[in-house]
Amino acid sequence: MQIQVNSDNHIQSSQRLEEWVRTTIESTLERYEEDLTRVEVHLADENGDKPGPHDMRCQLEARPKGHQPISVTHKADSLEQAIDGAAEKLEHALEHLFGKLRGKPRAAIVPFTAKANDKLLAEEFDENEQAAINS
Repeated sequence: MQIQVNSDNHIQSSQRLEEWVRTTIESTLERYEEDLTRVEVHLADENGDKPGPHDMRCQLEARPKGHQPISVTHKADSLEQAIDGAAEKLEHALEHLFGKLRGKPRAAIVPFTAKANDKLLAEEFDENEQAAINS
C-alpha cells in the first residue's frame, strides 16, 4: 500500500510529519494492506493563519483494489486529532465495504439464468393451475 501525503501552504510539511502520518495510517489500516493500492492524505488548515475551532482538516482517499475510491474527511482543533479521526473513519468505511463483500457466502450467490427463470415460471404456472382446479 502506497501512502502519499499532501499539505496546503499553511501547513509546514516536513519529513517527520510525513513519517508520522504514514505510520499512523499504516498502523490503523494494516489489516487492509493487501486490499488497498494507495491512500492519499490531504492536510489543510482551513482558516490559514487565523486561529479557530476545528480548522485543521484531514481528507483520506483510499483506493481499494477493484472498487471505487473511498474518501473521508475529519476536522479537528489539531492536526494530530484530524489525522487520527480521519484514519478511524476510513477504517470503519473499509470495514463496511469489505465486511459486506466477505459476509456473503459464495454458495448462496446463485447467478440468475434464463433456465432458472423458466423453472420459476413453470412452478408458478403449476401452482395457478392447481389453485384453479381446487376452486
